[in-house]
Amino acid sequence: MGTGWRRLQVVAVSGSAGEGLLLTALPLMAVTITTDPRQVALVNVVGQLPWLLFSLVAGVLIDRFQRTAVLGAAFGVQAVAAAVLAVAASAGWLGLPLLLVVSFVVVTSQVLGDGASGALVPDVVGPERLAAANARMIVIDRGVVQFVVPPVTGFLLAYAVGLPAWIACVTALVALWLTRGITARHVPNPPGHPLRDIKVGLAFLVGSPLLRTITLTVALGSFAASACVSMFVLYATQVLHVGSFGYGVLLAFLAVGWIGASFVVHRVVVRLGYAWSMRLATIGGAVAQLLIAVLPPVFALVAVALVLLSSTTLVWNVCSQSSRQQFTPKPLLGRVLTSHRALAWGLTPLGALTGGFVAAQWGLRWVWVMGAAIQLLSVLLMWRTVSPKGFAVEEARAVV
Repeated sequence: MGTGWRRLQVVAVSGSAGEGLLLTALPLMAVTITTDPRQVALVNVVGQLPWLLFSLVAGVLIDRFQRTAVLGAAFGVQAVAAAVLAVAASAGWLGLPLLLVVSFVVVTSQVLGDGASGALVPDVVGPERLAAANARMIVIDRGVVQFVVPPVTGFLLAYAVGLPAWIACVTALVALWLTRGITARHVPNPPGHPLRDIKVGLAFLVGSPLLRTITLTVALGSFAASACVSMFVLYATQVLHVGSFGYGVLLAFLAVGWIGASFVVHRVVVRLGYAWSMRLATIGGAVAQLLIAVLPPVFALVAVALVLLSSTTLVWNVCSQSSRQQFTPKPLLGRVLTSHRALAWGLTPLGALTGGFVAAQWGLRWVWVMGAAIQLLSVLLMWRTVSPKGFAVEEARAVV
């Protein structure tokens, strides 16, 4: 791994810090404007729309232009949105319409940036280091956005309401400047019809038995995870009877699993191969969810189950991303990565709604039982295709 890879990691840290600051600050700013739960929730809902609306278009742009240029453009858009929010917050001009627009723009830039950085990884590392590189990128993204930035954002907002946005503007500009130093081997595709380009990317993803099965498995897993995550704060407060501090500690144990697994996932893949790593990770995730459902309300026991859940999720995500990067032709990589995300994340809102319904009808523990059952169903669906033979077939297909 050379200079390009090191530079891409620094870009990821800087960019993720800015995204995390903005995405954490926006709903907190909304609370200062309105106490209507529906209006506050609207900020998050609008923030999810770009993943559904623009993922496929983003893939076309990532394949058609230099990926470093697309990544830089994403950070440029993020910097402008952060600057507008910072000025408005500092001048006392905050309003719900502005927060909705900024949320939409920031996540749109995130769609572009995440797709471009994922497509850049194979360009800056060799195929034998894909698992280790993807583990590092996932930990940077999840660790910075979900675990490091949120408490810092709360402190900054208490000091000055516009401060998180000002800092996010600076981090986005730093990331934009650093993208200039990333050297990649991507040759942009010639101009074509966008709809035809989208169709080609989707056709490749759906036409590959292995990648299609992985996407279906991720869709089911995302549904289950969304259901559990949406009810986790209630599980923590009503089943474990912990306060906000205890809830934060539980989230920290999720981070422990992510980070710990990132150090060993490369060796796991080398020893077991992608197929068995993914199979065991899915089974481990189901076991972890079932443990959370049936364990007595003892904080330490649930914390151990959360570490198991997050570590197996990290292994799956690394193998899933590496498989798409390894078996997708370079000219299609942007479209395949973003098409996967659009299809795989499509069930996430429905999962959150289902989690709330199950919890209301049968109790919070049954949400985790449902999650475990869906994970076990995923194991049955994927077992034949996500196999050593399935990977061998895909490798032969890629060579041809």
